[in-house]
Amino acid sequence: MDVIAEIWHLGWRDGHLGFVPQELVEARTEESFRVRASERVRRATVAVVREAVAGFIIVVGNEVEQVYVSAPHRGTGVADTLLKEAERQVRENEHSKGWLAVAAGNARARAFYQRAGWLDEGPFEYAAASENGPIMVPCHRYTKHL
Repeated sequence: MDVIAEIWHLGWRDGHLGFVPQELVEARTEESFRVRASERVRRATVAVVREAVAGFIIVVGNEVEQVYVSAPHRGTGVADTLLKEAERQVRENEHSKGWLAVAAGNARARAFYQRAGWLDEGPFEYAAASENGPIMVPCHRYTKHL
């Protein structure tokens, strides 16, 4: 669980700093990722490379809620494998269309999803959960028919 929290925390910072409200940055402490990981670890699917956790996904219904790969494993195909598994889980959840949210400024993630066949349906405000209530984050909604 600790390794998932670490991958999530570092990956979140890589993809979100400068693109989300400061209030959310302040809410997303290292400890907050440990708490969130402990609450969601049962829903996580991990990728293991040479006995090390390389990344993980969390799928809820038809939402691909989390896709994170550790920095050393980026560009190795782990993300592609995890995303294919997320798509399979969306279908297994009896949905024919998946969706996910990407911070508007996260060009690397947006390009990755587009290469994987996900369509940018445009901007929307994602309600990110925090202890003080939801924080609205400028995102793009990506979808894919599965």
